[in-house]
Amino acid sequence: METFEFKSEARQLLDLMIHSLYSHKEIFLRELISNASDALDKLRFEALTDKNLAPAGFDPEILLAADEGRRTLTVSDNGIGMDREELIKNLGTIAHSGTKEFAAKVKQAREASSEDRVAELIGQFGVGFYSAFMAASEITVVSRRAGHDEAWRWISAGDGQFSIEPADRDAPGTTIELKLRPADPDNELGDFTDAWTIERVVKKYSDFVTYPVRLKEKDGGWRQLNSMKAIWMRPQSEVKPEEYAEFYKHITHDWDAPFETITIRAESPFEYRALLFVPSKPPFDLYWRDLKWGLQLYVNKVRIMDQCDELLPSFLRFVRGVVESPDLSLNVSREILQQDARVRQIRKRIVKKVLETFEKIQKDEPARYATLWESFGKVLKEGVAGDPDGSDKLRDLLWFASSNDSAQPTSLKDYVGRMKDGQEAIYYITGEDRAALEKSPHLEAFFAKGYEVLYMTDPVDEIVVGHLTDYDGKKLQSVGKGTVELGTEEEKKQAEEARTEKQRAHASLLETLQKPLDEWVKEVRLSTRLKTSAVCLVGEESDLSPRLERMLREANHAAPKAKRILELNPEHPVLAKMQALHDSSADDPRLADYARLLHGQALLAEGTALPDPVDFARLVADLMVRAD
Repeated sequence: METFEFKSEARQLLDLMIHSLYSHKEIFLRELISNASDALDKLRFEALTDKNLAPAGFDPEILLAADEGRRTLTVSDNGIGMDREELIKNLGTIAHSGTKEFAAKVKQAREASSEDRVAELIGQFGVGFYSAFMAASEITVVSRRAGHDEAWRWISAGDGQFSIEPADRDAPGTTIELKLRPADPDNELGDFTDAWTIERVVKKYSDFVTYPVRLKEKDGGWRQLNSMKAIWMRPQSEVKPEEYAEFYKHITHDWDAPFETITIRAESPFEYRALLFVPSKPPFDLYWRDLKWGLQLYVNKVRIMDQCDELLPSFLRFVRGVVESPDLSLNVSREILQQDARVRQIRKRIVKKVLETFEKIQKDEPARYATLWESFGKVLKEGVAGDPDGSDKLRDLLWFASSNDSAQPTSLKDYVGRMKDGQEAIYYITGEDRAALEKSPHLEAFFAKGYEVLYMTDPVDEIVVGHLTDYDGKKLQSVGKGTVELGTEEEKKQAEEARTEKQRAHASLLETLQKPLDEWVKEVRLSTRLKTSAVCLVGEESDLSPRLERMLREANHAAPKAKRILELNPEHPVLAKMQALHDSSADDPRLADYARLLHGQALLAEGTALPDPVDFARLVADLMVRAD
């Protein structure tokens, strides 16, 4: 016998799991049955290429046996089984990725006395097997890999160690024996040597498992507990919401019920069915770079792929569920799926159906849609730039924060419906923080006209506006780029004439101010967007925003460093004072200092770092001395 140590984080996690989950302890049986079902699925899939693994007459099954005298519960299957290395890998490493994060979240939930949240985390981090330690003081696993002759025994009391030794098993599969803790009804731990308790839990959580779950009777016979009906094959009218919820929990190991359930049934030009779920909360790994996503794919009741991403675009990667089609080939690979026109049609229909469902929720239940958007809005925005199947429909689903409302975001459709007479574009501003954006000098002329401005603060918004250039015939226009022309044609003409006249009057001063800023600024000009502030920085229509430049540099991408345009408020007193100084002496060195001060002020206003903070601080101090 060999003894191994769990890693320190795993020991902490086991302790939390054993002592901190005060309710819902019965879910351990659901998790063990789910694992057994997965093992049978894997065996059937591998048997497609090796008939010896599941010969004719093979009867896949999950067996439950309780021993009241020994206080044990045994869960057995004749699935794929595990060899020695797989036992160590699968049962010796808790939560293969994110162990520390899992332990931290469990600890937080325990401190907040959030028992439901702790139970939910079990499924999110894939540690369902270890939930058995809530009901068992010791677990013994005997497993034999299909195609192998030797079997192995894994034993642990949840005390930070586990042991591995050779064992005997007549056939491939896995047997898990739990040495049960005493029943504790006050703390929601039932007696799992009682047949009624076992049957109730199986019916509640695992009735839809596609393999027979059989309980050993006192007379030695076996009684099947589950109906084995593939839930996605049943008419929607015959399935209760709680049945869908339990199936969702079965395939995702999520504790919460789904936010929305979506069914699809098609018989022409080929047959397939889909049962889809939208989670009520975003998965913890939703934004992980190496996240694997997709739907379970079945062909003739054989699960051939756990995460078929060919059926689901990345902007819907949070959607879970099952797709079954008898018309697809059992001999399938990702390369074959990529080339199969039927798979592309299924994907297109899934995207259409999911987005139509979201559109209906948005129209009929805006408060509920707000919850959906809060959870998955950032991911949906990715589809505008990255997926042709859904980009058009997504435009109507997008919500953005707006100057029209401090709390409720708005759709583009609603924005267009509120546009002022004479307003020609949908105006937006991008940045990291709404509170800072609301004070931006770029907004002054727009607010003076009563125009609504969208606040785009999600990093993905920088990508969205690069692809979403118009909506309903209205151009999307950044308030921080180009020139500002607002109002009627006559008002625009008058404003431009006035600006041009003042630009000529101050031309020499503006040229003098630009010289010390040549490294960063390509033009100093008078502004039509400023009303109270002295200065701001703007870009050309085709320039990257300052925030997008920073994002690209932080991601180690080469970002072109475009020179900006420094705009001065023609009505601000500082311009008149600088003009008077320039009239006295065009070579006065203070003008260069004022140019750098104004440039620094504009950078700070938009949240960009100063190129030389020390120099800026010196200039401010010198200005304070002169003012005195």
